[in-house]
Amino acid sequence: MSRILFRRALAALGAVPLTFGLCAAPAVAAPFVHPGVLVSKNQLDFVRDKVKTGAQPWKAASEQMLASPYASLSRQPKPRADVDCGSRSNPNNGCTDERQDAIAAYTDALAWYVTQDSRYAEKSVAIMDAWSATITEHTNSNAPLQTGWAGASWARAGELIKATYQKWPNEAKFAAMLRNVYLPTVAKGSNSNGNWELVMMEAAVGISVFLDDRASYDAAMTRYRDRAAAYVYLPSDGALPHTTASSGLKTKAQIVKYWQGQSTFTAGLAQETCRDFTHTGYGLASIADIAETSRIQGADLYSTDIGKRLQAGFEFQAKYELGARAPASLCGGKLNLGLGPVTEVAYNALHGRMGAAMPETGKLTDQDRPEGTNTLFVAWETLTHAGNPG
Repeated sequence: MSRILFRRALAALGAVPLTFGLCAAPAVAAPFVHPGVLVSKNQLDFVRDKVKTGAQPWKAASEQMLASPYASLSRQPKPRADVDCGSRSNPNNGCTDERQDAIAAYTDALAWYVTQDSRYAEKSVAIMDAWSATITEHTNSNAPLQTGWAGASWARAGELIKATYQKWPNEAKFAAMLRNVYLPTVAKGSNSNGNWELVMMEAAVGISVFLDDRASYDAAMTRYRDRAAAYVYLPSDGALPHTTASSGLKTKAQIVKYWQGQSTFTAGLAQETCRDFTHTGYGLASIADIAETSRIQGADLYSTDIGKRLQAGFEFQAKYELGARAPASLCGGKLNLGLGPVTEVAYNALHGRMGAAMPETGKLTDQDRPEGTNTLFVAWETLTHAGNPG
């Protein structure tokens, strides 16, 4: 084979750019890895082996998951055409049902892989089929957030079943649901509090992997990196936190107001720290979840400023969650705690794989194991990510 023909063959496989003289064809993007939303096959195999041998904390985490109502084989989904979600769940027409059914579909998908009991796979499929045959829209003021919460869980569930279970006749209908009902909304992002846009990007990234949609994946990743930088402060940002171009935040007064009235900025402070730790946990969880999906797909964001922000953000919140007293310069000395079951993914990636110092996060993670679900979009991350080399 001639050198040119050999290079053409390699280029067709995406191995090298095809060049002639000074002209070069764009490098072909690598295909998506499946399963590749939050958990990979290697990670899942690691979990299954640990559970089989009764090792902790995976055994306890598996028992916790299987005993939850989300894993019930008698569960009946409650699909609805119009999921109508107002602020503070008023009204709540199908909102809780959708979120919990999506978590249940993901729970059953995990249970299937860990136990190899096909009844769990069939239940996951039944839940996804019920919703994909019914839902047409999300409405009211919380529609973008609801779409993100449910979309993040649907993508994980669908991805795991699609890649590991061979009996899903209605897979195409589920894909159409994600593309038509969820992706157009979450892809737009949000200029509300940062946890909104971050979980919307988590959903957009996961859905894009499921759909093998490189363009929407890249767009979501670009928006995610900008928003993550605007969510956790680092001194390298300057005197004031980074802001997204679409936020409209230009003056110090505007930025301070957006950061819940906080005017003293310290490494690891999050945009919602002074609101409450629960919403802050939502934002940090999505930053970590997307970084984990990116790692599986071949791009290491943990070694970038994303990793630095996760390390600083979790260490900052964990210290106070563990009982440290807040100074008057932080939220007026009053904190609303309750970070939630959100530390495992970042702690495993940064400390477990990379050796980053995260003593406060480590203490909190050990204290809270096994981490369960926040009933919105985070679920069973002690099982999937504790000590997992990936």
